[in-house]
Amino acid sequence: MDTPADRDLTRTIDEDFPRVRRELERLIRIPSVSFPGFDPSTVEASAEETRRLLEASGMRTRILEVEGAPPPVLGRIDGPDGAPTVLLYAHHDVQPEGPLDLWDSLPYEPVERGGRIYGRGSSDDKAGIVIHAAAVRAWGASPPVGVTVFVEGEEESSSEHLPAFLDRYGDVLQADAVILADSGNWRPGEPALTTSLRGIVAVIVEVRTLDHAVHSGEYGGAVPDALTAICKTLAGLHDDRGNVAVPGLVQGDADALDLTDTDIRAWAGVRPGVTLLGEGSLTARMWRKAAISVLGIDAPRVQEASNQLVPVARAKVSMRIPPGQDPDQALEALEKHIEASAPWGAEVTVTPEASGQPYALDATGPAYDALRRAFTEAFGREPVDMGAGGSIPFLAAFAERFPKASLLLTGAADPTSNAHSENESVDVEDLRRSCLAEALFFRYLAGSVP
Repeated sequence: MDTPADRDLTRTIDEDFPRVRRELERLIRIPSVSFPGFDPSTVEASAEETRRLLEASGMRTRILEVEGAPPPVLGRIDGPDGAPTVLLYAHHDVQPEGPLDLWDSLPYEPVERGGRIYGRGSSDDKAGIVIHAAAVRAWGASPPVGVTVFVEGEEESSSEHLPAFLDRYGDVLQADAVILADSGNWRPGEPALTTSLRGIVAVIVEVRTLDHAVHSGEYGGAVPDALTAICKTLAGLHDDRGNVAVPGLVQGDADALDLTDTDIRAWAGVRPGVTLLGEGSLTARMWRKAAISVLGIDAPRVQEASNQLVPVARAKVSMRIPPGQDPDQALEALEKHIEASAPWGAEVTVTPEASGQPYALDATGPAYDALRRAFTEAFGREPVDMGAGGSIPFLAAFAERFPKASLLLTGAADPTSNAHSENESVDVEDLRRSCLAEALFFRYLAGSVP
């Protein structure tokens, strides 16, 4: 049951929420894609807007620097003597927008439809930035805990420079508890704590069959082309049921919760005749088992194709790995399997591109108790413990650097948010509730309410 003090925070968040929305809309309007080949000035602009937003919330701010890295933003505000310190994480960079004709509205012009704000970064992860700012403001810039905010600038493009930032600025990032606002809710209106993340191994596969292209009419039927060879190679990554066919990988199980095939099909937009992959519970398939996807292929486009046998083809292959799986062992197993799957003696080269550790959280202790209580008060229902199939490099990196800190993974997104896709959105009411939950968490962690 809430207390008068809780109701004061609720009223404060409600009164401040129009500002929260304006702040999110300003951030969405900045196309801060951190991928190579995109204008880096947009990421610099979003860093400056983030810094300004945090400063206006009462924090001391600065933009951190490591050579060659998109800029993260640091904000700090002191708590009472002896109070715990909370680190709040988010990221201000976003995924590329993809084909504009698939969006129902412009990706960098926020609009509200059906109680949701649409725009690139609305849920992943500019919502996290405004949640942190609102939680600090709710306390009149005098929270009952010390607060440090770290907003990364290259999470979407692999967090390559994160170890360097931790080495240089680790002392100012040290905290008793960390909220990483880069996950989401179980469903709209149903809060969640994410307690496990898959890691990632990504490779570039090159298959070559010829020194040069040759006439498909003269040599077809006897000479293999590289495009057909790479298709057969990639087809060997899964068995007929869609299970990952790479041997020797860790497999785990997960609480099935109330997730159904219908949910997944609706959330992902699966076409009516397409079957879901794999075996076992849906939660285990998405959280506790490996998953392999072919993310792209370099080959002639259809409109540019000619009557020739293609000599070489390339593909990017991404494998998500579950908690308990060593990335180096997973990479070795993937490489061996790809090399063994190539047909007709085709030459195969597998080049590692990226890797990230999976992580399973110990979701017990005072910080988790405080956040569960805060979610229950803010949403009117207890949070679900869930896993996530994605990867957040910051989590494993920070856990390695500060093993005693409690790591709490949440966010305002939900399965219909379309993160990384067209029509990305965030539920307006869940955004408000998330601001309130974080403000309440400060109080409960500090122990100011019995």
